[in-house]
Order: sequence, then structure tokens, then C-alpha cells
Amino acid sequence: MTGPHQGQSLERTGTDVESADAAVVLIHGRGATARSILQMAEAFPDDDAVYLAPQAARNTWYPNPFTAPAESNEPGRSSGLAAIDDAVNEATGTGIPRERVALVGFSQGACLASEFVARNPRRYGALAALSGGLIGETIEPTGYDGDLARTPVFLGCSDVDPHIPETRVHETAEVFEQLNGDVTKRLYEGMGHGVNEDEREFVAGMVGALRDEASTN
Repeated sequence: MTGPHQGQSLERTGTDVESADAAVVLIHGRGATARSILQMAEAFPDDDAVYLAPQAARNTWYPNPFTAPAESNEPGRSSGLAAIDDAVNEATGTGIPRERVALVGFSQGACLASEFVARNPRRYGALAALSGGLIGETIEPTGYDGDLARTPVFLGCSDVDPHIPETRVHETAEVFEQLNGDVTKRLYEGMGHGVNEDEREFVAGMVGALRDEASTN
């Protein structure tokens, strides 16, 4: 598609995509950059993995809260989903199986990553949504269909996040469980809007599992 985020940069770190055995697509939050979220990869295993981060135009994927009506966040929402799809295809186009491609997002990026996987259900390496959830004014589980084939899904968020209602985390978990995801949900008491060490360690383990799987195949 043609949208505000098409033609933006796709930043990379880790192993060259042509020789990588696994890939992690990192999606940044509002006001941040692709390069800034790549710093998260410093805590993850980097042997044989490539890290890809699409950049949002003007550092913002969509203008309104993710709990606003979805149409009010167009064309940014759809353009952002297309940017994620391009990043995934960058990895799979070099021979990395989609089963070894993980998606990791924070805040706006977590919302987009969740939406992408829920709207394109199949087996992925993993999904980690840190301080985010599915996009829309309301979430109707009957509006989602497909099979994630036990894709590992991690939802981490504060119980008092000023931007992410706790109820939306629960609703998002319900949808991914319905889609046959292997869901882990953790709510952190009084944390605020951020990423803590427990979340980093959990996601690092997810990434490590991708590499372990690659080494046994």
C-alpha cells in the first residue's frame, strides 16, 4: 500500500539478514525511533539472529489513542501494519521460516504488533506486546478467526498504566487464547508505562528459543 510509513527506513542490527537463522521485528512506540528500540536487542542473544525495526513517519504510527475507533487512526494504522509486513517479508524472503520470526513491540508498537498477529494468524516464532493491546474502541473476540498454532504470546503491562487499560490487556489475552496462542500475561503492580527487567528477561528467553530451534533443524 501507499501510506505515511511506506518509504521510511528499516533499521537493522545483529547478524546479516542473508545469513541469519532467526529474526526479531521490533516496533517502537509513539515519539520514539527504530534505532532507539533496537537498543532493546542489546539484552537479547545476537548470535545468528537479525533484528529489524521499521521507522514510523514523524515517529508516530497513528494519531489517536489505540482505544479510539479504528477508523480515526487511519491511514496510520494500516500503513503501520504494512510496514510490519514488509519487515517480516524482509526476513522470510531470505529463507528464514516465519516460525522463527518474532515480533516485539512497545506501547504503540505493541498495539500494532498485536493487531498484525491477530489479523494475520499463523505460526510465528513469538509475539511480545509490552504495554499495549489490540486496537479499537471495543474488542469483540468473535471478530477474530484463525490459528496461531501455539505461537508463544507474551503480554506485559502495568496494572495502572496511564495509556493502557488493564481490561484491554485481558481482552487481548482472550483473543490470542481463542486463536490458539500460547499466552503468558503478566501485570506489574504500580509500574507505570515502561519495560522492566522481568519483561526483558522473558523476551530474551523467547528469542533464545528461536535460536535453539534453528540449531536443532
